[in-house]
Amino acid sequence: MTTTNKETLLLVDGMALMFRAFYASAASGYIRRTKAGLPTNAIYGFMRYFWDAVEKFSPSHVACCWDLGSKTFRTEQFAAYKGNRSEAPDDLIPQFAVILEVMDSLGIPNISAPGYEADDCIGTLASIYCQDMNVLVLTGDHDMLQLVNDCTSVIIMKKGHGNYMVYTPDSLMEEKQLLPRQIIDVKALMGDPSDNYPGVRGIGEKTAVKLVQEYHDVEGILANLEELSKGVRTKIETDLDMLHLSRQLATIKCDVELACQIDECRLELNHAQIASKFEELEMKSICAWMGVAVV
Repeated sequence: MTTTNKETLLLVDGMALMFRAFYASAASGYIRRTKAGLPTNAIYGFMRYFWDAVEKFSPSHVACCWDLGSKTFRTEQFAAYKGNRSEAPDDLIPQFAVILEVMDSLGIPNISAPGYEADDCIGTLASIYCQDMNVLVLTGDHDMLQLVNDCTSVIIMKKGHGNYMVYTPDSLMEEKQLLPRQIIDVKALMGDPSDNYPGVRGIGEKTAVKLVQEYHDVEGILANLEELSKGVRTKIETDLDMLHLSRQLATIKCDVELACQIDECRLELNHAQIASKFEELEMKSICAWMGVAVV
């Protein structure tokens, strides 16, 4: 991870943390609720993940990014994009708005943009601020590794609390033998079952990585098709349009119009405001973790 005298901006993938928090506790069959019946397991888990990362990485600034509805420029390009996703569980739906309120109470901006995903908001903010700050991206989504550069590190949450893999250009190369931008080319070839786009049918991760390592990118592969085995070449030629489309779908946009001033992201806690919010949610224990006095 880059360490300099610059201040540090933590960009939180709110969607990834929320779903992880919900399913980690819902799997046991027990859903935490307030006396009024509001489910709060995702809120509670979200705060545990989030605050653990704040304590570990000590950012001076934080912003939290969210999806805004299911229709994006990607669904316009490919109608089936994420079409395999089931509806959010009933117990999760009311918690989404409350997590936004919780982040408001912490003074942390909730960032989203119509027609774009949280990934695109994160990519854009990282692009804007990484020249002047160290940028950390907190997520569970390996697609974000394409954002890694000399001033942006991606923190992948692994199983269990406080267990992270921090990717820099060096650690990404060491683990995967790939440059950040090559993550996109690999996804273009192998597709993404979770996002429901196929890439080149019949090409899996192992072959995709090998091709990208050998020929550098999609253009390099296409320029050397005659060197490939007949089977791989035929698969690529058959699915050429989908290869190019999948590459577009896999690419995080870094030029979204966003209203987010860096001064608004400075992490300065209003203890009374936070205590009031967590008392309302019957979660005084969170105040104790955060060192916030309950009035």
